[in-house]
Amino acid sequence: MAKTQNPPPEDIFLEPLSEALSQRYLAYALSTITARALPDVRDGLKPVHRRILYAMRQMRLTPGGSFKKSAKVVGEVMGNFHPHGDQAIYDAMVRLVQEFSVRVPLIDGQGNFGNVDGDNAAAMRYTESRLTEAAKLLLDGINEDTVDFRDTYDGEGKEPVVLPAAFPNLLANGSSGIAVGMATSIPPHNVAELIDACLHLNKTPNAQTATLMKYVKGPDLPTGAICIEPQENIEEAYATGRGSFRIRAKWEVEKLPRGRYQIVITEIPYQVQKSKLVERIADLINNKKLTLVSDVRDESAEDIRLVLEPKSGNVEATLVMESVFKLTDLENRISLNMNVLDANGVPRVMGLREVLNAFLAHRLDVLLRRTAWRLGKIAHRLEVLDGYLIAYLNLDEVIRIIRYEDEPKAELIKTFKLSEVQAEAILNMRLRSLRKLEEMEIKTEHKALKKEQKELKALQKSEPAQKKVIADQLRDIRKLFDPKSTEGRRRTKMEDAPDEIEFNPDDFAEKEPVTVIISDKGWVRTIKGHVEKTADIKYKDGDRESFVLHAQSNQKLSVFATNGKFYTLEIKDLPGGRGHGEPIRLLVDIGNDEGLANVFIQGEGRHFLVAASSGHGFIVKEEDTIATTRKGKQVLNVTAGAEACVCRPMSSAPDKKTRIAVVGNNRKLLIFPGEDLPIMSRGKGVQLQKYSKGGQLRDAMAFVMSDGLVWRDRAGRQQTEPSWKSWQGKRAQAGKIVPKGFPKSLSFGKDG
Repeated sequence: MAKTQNPPPEDIFLEPLSEALSQRYLAYALSTITARALPDVRDGLKPVHRRILYAMRQMRLTPGGSFKKSAKVVGEVMGNFHPHGDQAIYDAMVRLVQEFSVRVPLIDGQGNFGNVDGDNAAAMRYTESRLTEAAKLLLDGINEDTVDFRDTYDGEGKEPVVLPAAFPNLLANGSSGIAVGMATSIPPHNVAELIDACLHLNKTPNAQTATLMKYVKGPDLPTGAICIEPQENIEEAYATGRGSFRIRAKWEVEKLPRGRYQIVITEIPYQVQKSKLVERIADLINNKKLTLVSDVRDESAEDIRLVLEPKSGNVEATLVMESVFKLTDLENRISLNMNVLDANGVPRVMGLREVLNAFLAHRLDVLLRRTAWRLGKIAHRLEVLDGYLIAYLNLDEVIRIIRYEDEPKAELIKTFKLSEVQAEAILNMRLRSLRKLEEMEIKTEHKALKKEQKELKALQKSEPAQKKVIADQLRDIRKLFDPKSTEGRRRTKMEDAPDEIEFNPDDFAEKEPVTVIISDKGWVRTIKGHVEKTADIKYKDGDRESFVLHAQSNQKLSVFATNGKFYTLEIKDLPGGRGHGEPIRLLVDIGNDEGLANVFIQGEGRHFLVAASSGHGFIVKEEDTIATTRKGKQVLNVTAGAEACVCRPMSSAPDKKTRIAVVGNNRKLLIFPGEDLPIMSRGKGVQLQKYSKGGQLRDAMAFVMSDGLVWRDRAGRQQTEPSWKSWQGKRAQAGKIVPKGFPKSLSFGKDG
């Protein structure tokens, strides 16, 4: 009898693995996007920041109140609202305190909350905090049904979905975050400028981005500095919601005696750690890459003061700073990617106008909800006051009913046609309220509430009136961020991009003669001065000389390897000293089975004859051989079984007077016109000489007809072949046996 298969338990679901993984990953991605990484366009906050502010309000940590331990705040947030790591909550809290991270701090901190050097904040048990006036503005009206609330993670409490947000905090303080498949990056802006733009947009909803930029000049960073992004780029960034801003440090020149000067940096770009910046500059100076600066000092106290000492007082300060800007974070780019959650919780990229319109729509919603809440309170109070007035008009009967009836509440409702609320209010009335003066005050309050009720109902029906109230509220808030005040003034200056200064830093580098030595096994080093007696140079046992070149320390070295690649090295970066140097393979990516075909000092305007052992080659301009990475630049494509073996400098491109001499391992020499070789930037080239099976090219060179064919013998003596025309033929021919006395190595020599 076959066994029946038991059905799976109810809590186990049978589904394809790919479908299960995709559904769960999608849930994780949505959670990361909506609950962690992206801010809400309405209040500009992520859930963790919103929960911190709301928890601190619940703890009554008001701006004028006392401070409480940050650990207590973190515990409250973690226990009631945010069930994640305490350190993550504290890190988010610290950012809201740091004046160099946010434009408008939302938390007032007491203790060490980090600094612009990049030092971390003290542990949460040592620091204390409370809300700022700006945070109070974000929370203003939260108890007046202005926003929706939802259950907390444990279902035991409520938390706001969004804050009322009396000012556009998203752009004011900026935000950054990385979600799954998307990210956001918004720099801080000036609050007064944002409010001015909102006021204009409130009046003209269809205003263009260019118009709004008359008010919002650009980012206003906590650390100041100078924005030098072109105006058209800024406008495009604000229109699309994506772009970047070029930020430079602010600096000035201080005159010193004897015609010298020093450069003082007083403001650095946003989110650049000062200590790492100084360390970077010092490293560049020590490595002789920052050639115009001799020293850097950090003389900062409360204000930033970095001092740069130029090497020479004759070089303009502008030129010195241009070299510093190119190599350090004293100039950087901050990105703009306004990827936010809209009012429906949908992530999308918004432009400046959309963000401000979303904020104004939120303020309108807050206003209407607050108005409806207030009307409900007024209606309730008027109902109570109407009951009081009935009681005053029938005071004796009311007293009798209360004294003698078994159920006074029901009797009051029946006798005077009162509501439950009115009857309850009369029964709870104090005896002292029965005086005549109290009756007059009730009538006065009743009249005032009726008037307010009428105004609020008119406000609900009038769109112009609603816009006027929102505008008045924004103007009142703008006074708190007055641009003339220390807190409200614009910190980041907007300037036109400076003209590009064309200069080569190497032109100002220290020049000293050096000798570059490369051994046969590929060890490279430099020795100060030009060594004339190469026989005195020592090598490792079993190693010997391969290349010895006289150069200057500010020049570059070009290396042509047997794989057909060119590599470029800074001579000043090569190892020096008394040792044997380092393997060149540590400096560039040359394989262990590849060697060096030629090495030379980089120049300008030259051409090179390059060829492989297969007999293929061409002419390449020197500018096309310069490599920018350690991987090198592939120029000569080498076939399998062959290797690059020739790289001969030529002073100029080949002309009618130029001849190419090629010699193979078959001991045959061929000479043909230089114009027969193509000038290429990369490729295999053309056949230079024809070989029988097993034949290979050994060497090639270019020469001018009037100079004749010249080579160097084993002793280094120069030899000339006057009757070289006897070996002249067409390209790709086999050639004739080499002349008498030609080196057995079948090479024209290094100086060919």
